[in-house]
Amino acid sequence: MTLETDLGPAALAYRAEVREWLRGHAPAELNGVDIDDATPKTPEQACHLAQWAEDVHRAGYMCVTWPAEYGGRGLTRLESAILDEEFARAGAPRMTRGVGEWLVAPAILAWGTPEQKAYFLPRIAAGTDRYCQGFSEPDSGSDLASLKTAGRVDGNELVISGQKVWTSGAERANMLFCLCRTDPQAPRHRGISYVLVPMHTADGASNGIELRPIRQMDGDADFTATFLDAARAPLENVIGGLNNGWRVTMTTLGSERAGSSSTQHIPFARQFWAAVAIARDRGLARDALVRQELAWAFTHVEIMRYQGLAAFSDAVAGREPGARASIGKMFWSEYSQRFLDRVANLRGPQATLLPDQPPGSYEPDDWTLALLRSRGSTIWGGTAEIQRNIVGERLLGLPRDS
Repeated sequence: MTLETDLGPAALAYRAEVREWLRGHAPAELNGVDIDDATPKTPEQACHLAQWAEDVHRAGYMCVTWPAEYGGRGLTRLESAILDEEFARAGAPRMTRGVGEWLVAPAILAWGTPEQKAYFLPRIAAGTDRYCQGFSEPDSGSDLASLKTAGRVDGNELVISGQKVWTSGAERANMLFCLCRTDPQAPRHRGISYVLVPMHTADGASNGIELRPIRQMDGDADFTATFLDAARAPLENVIGGLNNGWRVTMTTLGSERAGSSSTQHIPFARQFWAAVAIARDRGLARDALVRQELAWAFTHVEIMRYQGLAAFSDAVAGREPGARASIGKMFWSEYSQRFLDRVANLRGPQATLLPDQPPGSYEPDDWTLALLRSRGSTIWGGTAEIQRNIVGERLLGLPRDS
């Protein structure tokens, strides 16, 4: 269910434009596919997704809020929210340029020089540069400002050495947006730089970057431990200037937590109705405890929908989500874990069994995959504990945690 709020004739016309295009172009074979799944299920699906991404790009429905001179359309947040809604309504994957579009680009737009915007943004929009994130470190946990990766100025380059961890999509990326400490004498939130690092040199060799896959409990290895040994990046790849990276990072983290708030409830609504179908199939639809659990889930999905309406109102008024994004991040991530635990109980012994598949294959079903992957949702993008600190300090005015 989408919001589809009446926002006047201009918004209505844009909604009709997007809806008409999707009616003629949305690929049936990708209907309902969740692009948040890191790995396509088959090579054929990977090909379909790649082609669909190019179709969306050519139609002008990618990076839409960027200025036109950088590869966007200069649309408002309101129009972007309408776009999200219409893709969700059509069941079509809302293709983006990944973290390059929704994490790196906001930082470049806010802090980059005109030259940096003119160079980097069109390359993201065209899919030329594919980014992965180099923030987390093994000994930092949620204390990102304690990072130890070092950046040393050498002529007109920055030479970077250190280790990052939980780097998502690194094997498909050719650029790393990385935090490194360029002034070890400065206070911990200063002396940090935000730099865009090529993964390879001009001749295709590694730019001093080694990737070691981390196999997760769902069987995938989409994360890596990332080792930088004298990786080099031009100084013009430093966004926001040397030693100013913490402020740039706050822009990126704010974008990561905000997400597509007006349609964020859609996949959870689909999961809910799938759980209702399981209850009916197992003859448990009239069980009082099951009905209570389903009512709890329905209530939470509806709250997400109304949170989306509030985010939509912010978009109309031109307000940035700010610390309110932390509320949404906490709400959906914690709900997802609890809901999937309850679905496992509802499924009973079936939740512990693998579906029929060829010998030697041990691929969990979609419910089990969702359950396993949900464990990380309260960690990435800032842990639930960090989100509570943000809400307490920035929205409620509570004193900082000492």
